[in-house]
Amino acid sequence: MFDQNFMSLPGITPQEYSYLQTATNGLNEQQLRTFLMIYASKRKNPSDLLMFSVIGFFVPGLSRFIVGQIGMGILFFLTYGLCMIGTIVDIVNHKSIAFEYNQRMVFESLQMVRMGSFQQPQQ
Repeated sequence: MFDQNFMSLPGITPQEYSYLQTATNGLNEQQLRTFLMIYASKRKNPSDLLMFSVIGFFVPGLSRFIVGQIGMGILFFLTYGLCMIGTIVDIVNHKSIAFEYNQRMVFESLQMVRMGSFQQPQQ
């Protein structure tokens, strides 16, 4: 139904696309619009995460801070990206890091949509 809206997300991978289709199965049109609005504002583009990982050579742990992994970000910062090895691993695995983060954002967005659909409008 909203396949075109999923495809309009920048940097969407086939894996993320199929995950979104499965996760949003059963939502009505209004819920799906609300979900897309919330999710699009929260998701991270894998290309952007690659850029932040490369910048991690100069600001260690930046990509981990961006995806909400504060503990790993501090560890990378204090150990200079685990002696640069962790930064290189992040560059190689930027797509999987982005996908894991986006999965959490799908779950949070669905929870917000479902909570909002059960609230009665106040008069």
